[in-house]
Amino acid sequence: MDVRQERLGLLLGVIGVVIFGATLPATRVAVPELGFAFVTAGRAAGAGLIALAVLAALRRPVPDAPTLGLLALVSLGVVWGFPLFSSYAMTRASSAHGGVILAILPLATALAGAAINGERPSGRFWGFAALGAALVLGFALGKGDEGEAGLGLGELALIAAVVSAAVGYAISAKVARGMAGWEVISWAVVISLPASVPVAFRTAPADFSAVSADAWTAFLYVTVMSQYVGFFAWNAGLKLGGVARVSQVQLLQTFVTLAIAALVLSEPVDAGTVLFAVGVVAVVALGRRAPIRRA
Repeated sequence: MDVRQERLGLLLGVIGVVIFGATLPATRVAVPELGFAFVTAGRAAGAGLIALAVLAALRRPVPDAPTLGLLALVSLGVVWGFPLFSSYAMTRASSAHGGVILAILPLATALAGAAINGERPSGRFWGFAALGAALVLGFALGKGDEGEAGLGLGELALIAAVVSAAVGYAISAKVARGMAGWEVISWAVVISLPASVPVAFRTAPADFSAVSADAWTAFLYVTVMSQYVGFFAWNAGLKLGGVARVSQVQLLQTFVTLAIAALVLSEPVDAGTVLFAVGVVAVVALGRRAPIRRA
């Protein structure tokens, strides 16, 4: 692989991670007032309407049937699965805690990429990926929902969110071989409109004026940035740098989430979390040097 292409892919991946890092804190702010069902369907509907306008303005042709089938799977993963499970999880766990659980996403994405896109990471790569995941899992088991040890419904929902996102990311990368990354997410949210718009209307709050400005701002963020714009950089990064390698950048997303959660929601970040952050960053740095064969 061209080194400059790989570096650009990693840079785009970092940009996507920074955008996605604010997703859980924003969801945590929006869900108590708007409900997790409306946050899920509303963000999909809003992003879909924006994408429809963009695709129409640029006169992009409708993909062929096989590609639409893959895009439907992308939609199930990143438009419905991840938002639904993560929104529900934010009714039971803090965004900082959720951000730590989501740090196993790079390993899950690498697994999905190996199965779907024919990538063959080396044993050394898998070792570092497993080490990073083990660090995260240990953290989760030590402090579960409401401060109790063990896996609760919040953690289980976050694990389901991880699986949904990993499969969606890997299939997105596969589709992105034939079209731009921004177009992949655009079609994914557009084909969800027949479901997302009715569900959004049905689950919308009865009195919009009763919802705080903070909740609406958070909802706007997850709609425009998390559900749409962030994927412009992320899908392009996966395409250029490869799913297995670029997915490891997601380990940094945990610490973006922790920082935002501390600044915006005043969630505590103790010394143990900081030491954990240093360990995971070290694993990322070592893991990205491990060889990966691409189909």
